[in-house]
Amino acid sequence: MKAKIKKKKLMQALSHLHGVVEKRNTIPILANVLLEAKDKIISLAATDMEIAEIESISCEVLQEGSITTPAHVLYDIVRKLPEASEIELESKEGKKLEIKTDKIAFSLMCLPPNDFPDIHSGDFPKGFEIESTNLCRLIDKTLFSVSTEETRYYLNGIYLHSIKEDNGEVLRAVATDGHRLSRLSADLPVNANNLEGVIIPRKTVIELKKIIDNNDTLVKVQIAKNKIKFVVNNIIITSKLLDGAFPDYARVIPNNNNKELIIETKEFVDAVDRVSTLSSDRTKAIKFNIRKSNLEISAENPDHGSAKENLNVHYSGDDLEIGFNSRYLLDIAKQINGANIKFLMSDKLSPTLIFDDDDKLALYLLMPMHI
Repeated sequence: MKAKIKKKKLMQALSHLHGVVEKRNTIPILANVLLEAKDKIISLAATDMEIAEIESISCEVLQEGSITTPAHVLYDIVRKLPEASEIELESKEGKKLEIKTDKIAFSLMCLPPNDFPDIHSGDFPKGFEIESTNLCRLIDKTLFSVSTEETRYYLNGIYLHSIKEDNGEVLRAVATDGHRLSRLSADLPVNANNLEGVIIPRKTVIELKKIIDNNDTLVKVQIAKNKIKFVVNNIIITSKLLDGAFPDYARVIPNNNNKELIIETKEFVDAVDRVSTLSSDRTKAIKFNIRKSNLEISAENPDHGSAKENLNVHYSGDDLEIGFNSRYLLDIAKQINGANIKFLMSDKLSPTLIFDDDDKLALYLLMPMHI
């Protein structure tokens, strides 16, 4: 294999791929990136056996062929080369990969390309296309609620499905870690009707977001029984889906919360951020004391002291004291694009609903803390 390629192109591809490769691998081939040069195209692929990504970029192919070489080492080498470099990649007899510019040369050990696994193949009977901006929005406003605890592995991803509402069928993304829940709906793409729920792993979502962020394009989504594929221009991501049943999230969303609190979003975020400076390092707890048109936010830390701040608010309901995890609260508040953030509460023990004035298709739920 021998090819010439601009650093910028190669670096962009490697920056997408190197996140797929785990830094610690018991299987040597999984630490490598597969390079395949053919027909004026070089394809780079990486996998951890759960997710695989392949990116094809145009280049000057001097000799067709393929090779695998350590992904993170290649990434570091290319990153440190001069910006305007034209890089020559050459493998001889499949044992080493030579990486050259005018005055710089590296030689990397290789493994045979035939050992590289393929998880892209298979039949994907269900498919639809979605605007990258819509998909990015579904991810951005739910990803922070995904659980990172492995005990309930079925919560380690975003649950994507279609559901019928009063105004018709919508595409919906849901995520929860048991303490908070994010639910976001979007217009239903063509051919996405009757989409059975799939749980897309957190790592897959993070890698997909890197590609579609600030990339206004169509994303092809293809779904099989236990895999999902995303095609974004010259990039393909294939991932296994999480096994298990996602919880019936509708059962935990209350319908009778009647205490309404409306606050100016930026003022609220700044106040919570300030007061939480003195929240307990372990619990991150803050307390709301709501009376008429006043919200007092307070925190106590046995080692450092206490803090409180008062805000003018619109409130309808009986006086209420309720506690929250400040980090979870800020995570949700930072998703609010509207001028105001709205809370619907019942009592100090029941789930609180949070809404964005500017996004009627978004709903957030936060469990209170006992303080």
